Amino acid sequence: MERLPVTVGQFHREYGAALELKLLAGEAGLDRVIREPTVNRPGLALSGFTRYFAYKRLQVMGHAEVFYLRSLRQEERVARYAYLFAYKIPCLVFSRSLKPDKDFFAAGAEAGVPIFQTPLVTMKFINKATLDLEMMFAPRSSELGCMVDILGIGVIIRGESGIGKSEAVLALIERGYSLVADDVVKATLVDGRDVLCTSAELTRNHMEVRGIGIINVAQMFGVKAIRKEKSLDVIITLKQWDEVADVERLGMEQEFVKVLGVDIPHVTIPVRPGRDIARLIEVAAFQIKLRKSGYNAAEQLNDRLLAQMGEKPAAVVPAEP
Repeated sequence: MERLPVTVGQFHREYGAALELKLLAGEAGLDRVIREPTVNRPGLALSGFTRYFAYKRLQVMGHAEVFYLRSLRQEERVARYAYLFAYKIPCLVFSRSLKPDKDFFAAGAEAGVPIFQTPLVTMKFINKATLDLEMMFAPRSSELGCMVDILGIGVIIRGESGIGKSEAVLALIERGYSLVADDVVKATLVDGRDVLCTSAELTRNHMEVRGIGIINVAQMFGVKAIRKEKSLDVIITLKQWDEVADVERLGMEQEFVKVLGVDIPHVTIPVRPGRDIARLIEVAAFQIKLRKSGYNAAEQLNDRLLAQMGEKPAAVVPAEP
């Protein structure tokens, strides 16, 4: 599970465009670490009350903070700036296209704190930035395998090299399903219960086919063949037939594997010549979709068999002479 430090520079690179952030000063401080995944307005701290100052968070200055500072005499205002930057705040964002004065720039430069500006309304920026920070702070991991979206069911297909994962994925794409990731799947835990998966930015839209090389799936099959991200619903492991000790016949027992602490249904499909692996993966995904809706074919059949056995009259045993 990956929990790397989140820096101001990383936040700016990933979400700066969406949040319309413009760096005004402090480029040298972009390596400062954001330690808490939320946003704080430092109004109380600027007024002198710092007992509960959440300085580890991204700080945003709105109309209330800016006009309060403008109401102060210059000497007092400069003192408040120095008091604010005495804390190791990661960065400051001025919303509504507000701009700090030269004394604020000087205090920020001395402390090495990046200063940004955004045209967004203060609360809109806070809401969007908080969601973005929560995603950046969410636990992450990497899963080996290929991932496809089969009618809304996110499926990771894994197995040893050369077992036929790429061929199965290609067959599924030809049937109208979408590729999420090839070879390495990036997983993120969302809200502590959902595992959201995507591909590495560098390899997105591409996959490797043994004997052919790298292909661009979007260019070859169209944009509908690509899905940027998808929640994980099932993991399917391909194994050689003779390596599977007990082949599941009824499907009464559901296996699970943990991904980022979440139980994900797991299916093992034995592979041997002549089996249509893509079709079996497709059926396994449909089966998971039915189970998520509350239907289990194996349990229904088992209930019918038990009911029939209960209705059948007991056999008459002849008495001994």
